[in-house]
Amino acid sequence: MAVLIRRFKLPTGMMKEERIEDDDRIERYMQFFDKEGLAKLEEGKKVFIDKDEWQLLED
Repeated sequence: MAVLIRRFKLPTGMMKEERIEDDDRIERYMQFFDKEGLAKLEEGKKVFIDKDEWQLLED
């Protein structure tokens, strides 16, 4: 089961982490990434879009 982790900063400056475990939602978010970003995610590396940090973890 894959987990997509999104870390982002709130306007208050506090960091927040969202764990996305639903396969349908993961597929929708994967459309945001280019080929290079997808390759990095599949390797388990962190990818940045704007100020958000994304990481795909496989169990």
